[in-house]
Amino acid sequence: MNAIATLEPAAVAVGTVQEDPLYEVVNGQKVELPPMSIYAAWIASRIDRRLGSHAETHGLGTVIVEGVFIIDPVTDLRRRPDVAFVSAANWPLDRPMPETDDWELIPDLAVEVVSPNDAFQDVLAKMREYFRHGVKQVWIVLPVDREIYVYDSPKDPHVLTAIDELDGGTLIPGLRLPVGSLFQRQPQAVPTAS
Repeated sequence: MNAIATLEPAAVAVGTVQEDPLYEVVNGQKVELPPMSIYAAWIASRIDRRLGSHAETHGLGTVIVEGVFIIDPVTDLRRRPDVAFVSAANWPLDRPMPETDDWELIPDLAVEVVSPNDAFQDVLAKMREYFRHGVKQVWIVLPVDREIYVYDSPKDPHVLTAIDELDGGTLIPGLRLPVGSLFQRQPQAVPTAS
């Protein structure tokens, strides 16, 4: 008998995808994350593509989307930034990444894209927590306001608007990212000569 013919039909309705909810771990307890809006997810993917391309082209490090980092193994604190950058100095490019489980490592950069389902005070608390555990920079992206708050410490963010350019500084040398381009859905038309 053909083994394929003995499989039971899936219990999931046609057209639906059953996924486990995203989570983080705080004090050893799983905490389900609120769902990300499609717009916030789109912004995160744009940051991933641009930052990842730059990091890879210049051999600067690794960019991870929604990866879980064990940032405090003693208290079992595991955070899932929307986008994270790990420098080659922090994890050499020729060193294999963990193939299973979470990554016991402090990322150099954590990016949080605020979705309508996120409480801003929770995002700020997470930002302060990242710094307490050694993250060097945090970007909080506000898609609705078209702003990026760049934190080099838990205080005094540098607020970038759509007319500004995000500079990677010494953390991500050579990165120049026009903030407005992250939020543009359609490329601007190039004027033609008449």
